[in-house]
Amino acid sequence: MATRTDAPTRREQILREAARLFAERGFHGVGVDEIGAAVGISGPGLYRHFPGKDAMLAELLVGISGQLLTGARRRLAEAGADRSRADASRAGAEADRAGAEADRAGLGGSPAVVGGGPAVAEAVLDSLIEGHIDFAIDDRPLITLHDRELDRLRDSDRKLVRQLQRQYVELWVEAVRALYPNLVEPAARSAVHSVFGLLNSTPHLGRPGSLPGRAATAELLHRMARGAFAAAADA
Repeated sequence: MATRTDAPTRREQILREAARLFAERGFHGVGVDEIGAAVGISGPGLYRHFPGKDAMLAELLVGISGQLLTGARRRLAEAGADRSRADASRAGAEADRAGAEADRAGLGGSPAVVGGGPAVAEAVLDSLIEGHIDFAIDDRPLITLHDRELDRLRDSDRKLVRQLQRQYVELWVEAVRALYPNLVEPAARSAVHSVFGLLNSTPHLGRPGSLPGRAATAELLHRMARGAFAAAADA
């Protein structure tokens, strides 16, 4: 349910309204007629898109877990591409300097490629935090839905959600340890779960209109997340 700039499809509209209603009143407190009315179609008309409420719930929870993982991988890939370009640029500069020195000394040689270093690791972690904050602010009903209704999924769907979430966590663990190499893996994993708890607290911050503003909320959450990781590294 990531934010889009183009118009949502009818299926996406149904899922968004179903998430909102399920979060507000609980899965069993909402009927298909109410979901249909929220998107301007009859309850039976929903069955052209989904076989039932269970299928909507599964697509919501499996879907957002997959989207978070895909988004994190994309951010890591983009950071890797940026690192490759930066490394190539640095390597070229080093080659020029080494070539000039070799010419003066009458020697040959080639420089080593410089690694990304802390700046790249920091950019990667910041990007992951920003992506999760976008989800936590824009898709608050899905957080409530996950907390309350995950056990209603079929075993296969619930296992898939857990599998996707574990992969997502491990990407974060890798990013955290790249920036804070003194953190052992179990401590980094605990820190990641703690930060998720912090970021996923947005449903408890009040109604959207009562928040200080999206940008201010995002900035606050980002500072708190970075502070939590730094504190874990200093412990």
